[in-house]
Amino acid sequence: MRRTLIALAGLVSACVLTATPSSAFDAYANYSDGSVWSAWATPNNYSNPYHPQQVDPYGEDVRPQATPVPRQLVDFDARYAPGSIVISTEERRLYLVTRRGEAIQYGVGVGRPGFEWSGVKTITMKREWPDWRPPAEMLRRRPDLPRYMSGGPDNPLGARAMYLGGSLYRIHGSNEPETIGQAVSSGCIRMTNDDVEDLYSRVKVGTRVDVLR
Repeated sequence: MRRTLIALAGLVSACVLTATPSSAFDAYANYSDGSVWSAWATPNNYSNPYHPQQVDPYGEDVRPQATPVPRQLVDFDARYAPGSIVISTEERRLYLVTRRGEAIQYGVGVGRPGFEWSGVKTITMKREWPDWRPPAEMLRRRPDLPRYMSGGPDNPLGARAMYLGGSLYRIHGSNEPETIGQAVSSGCIRMTNDDVEDLYSRVKVGTRVDVLR
């Protein structure tokens, strides 16, 4: 059964969200931009003093996840404002801008051929260990899929999800870290669980997301 559930991760695409507010979501939504960006003082320090480490009920089941694309601080296009996210589907990289000309780079999985997209979105909701309800479009292609999966290590949305308003897409974790750096999804942006937890702790609702082809 576990293998069957994990295999579903390769099918994850734009997913209909399930909304159950959490205290973590509320806390992340309210802190100020200035305090977040000032927390990133050195290239090798990815801790965020404004978000103390939390006990994760699934922690040992999902971490660590190896990825061939380690996150790192890099020089970046100075046109983008601090606090914004830029996703390059061609490079299969996500950049979180920390200050003008600098960003944290993460490896991501992107949409497979026929499911690529670009545009400007906003993070409108954040969830820890999100549930998954395949959208109608996916169910038409794969009527054998479950109609609902509760959050947890076997869920193809992974440990965290950030919903991109005005679309069915989201930035989310994955229980298939080997797909990071690949074009395999149906449009969602996937990350390792470790990286998506790191990104989740650094961004807030209202964050601008530029998706480039």
